[in-house]
Amino acid sequence: MALYEHVFLARQDVTAQQVEELTTRFKGVIEANGGSVGKTEYWGVKTLTYRINKNRKAHFTLLNIDAPSAAVQEMERQMRIDEDVLRFLTLRVEEHEEGQSAMLQKRDRDDRERGERGFGGDRGFGGDRPRRPREREEAQSEETV
Repeated sequence: MALYEHVFLARQDVTAQQVEELTTRFKGVIEANGGSVGKTEYWGVKTLTYRINKNRKAHFTLLNIDAPSAAVQEMERQMRIDEDVLRFLTLRVEEHEEGQSAMLQKRDRDDRERGERGFGGDRGFGGDRPRRPREREEAQSEETV
């Protein structure tokens, strides 16, 4: 059997519980056709780069699949029929990554940085930026006076 990473996007209108139900339904399709789903990650609601079917945001979910190609094709067929699924992408991989995916690692890192800096971030309002040539000239002329 082959290893796949599968990501699907569900409409923003559906709840997180409905996305979980979609995930279990698609896992059932894989398992009914002789495969297995190793890891499931819900990445949350994210803003899309461009609108898809009038949606600006979507629920993202990752599935690590170990299944024959027929099982994956059946799951994709059912995703095409389901109106709650906006897009999906299945990639064949040599091996699955251990631990969290890059998306969850990024979210954890962003949360830690937000906690260190506080709300609004550390913007600095130009205190650390290098001076422009005109500002350098003015600063030099002030120093000589």
